[in-house]
Amino acid sequence: MRKFTAVVKRDSETGFLVGYVPGFPGAHSQGKTRAELTQNLREVIEMLLEDGEPELEGEFVGIETVTA
Repeated sequence: MRKFTAVVKRDSETGFLVGYVPGFPGAHSQGKTRAELTQNLREVIEMLLEDGEPELEGEFVGIETVTA
């Protein structure tokens, strides 16, 4: 079983949580709760992996807080 890091944010218009895996084309989804979003992302990723290993466009490194 592989692990992927997803970025999660809240859509200001719908209130839904939106998540995507950086560098993994097509690996994105939404949900009303974190649990629903996680399940939806899992299903999307499993479906994408059925086509074989993804050619990742990049690798998630981390987050940075910038003060300006």
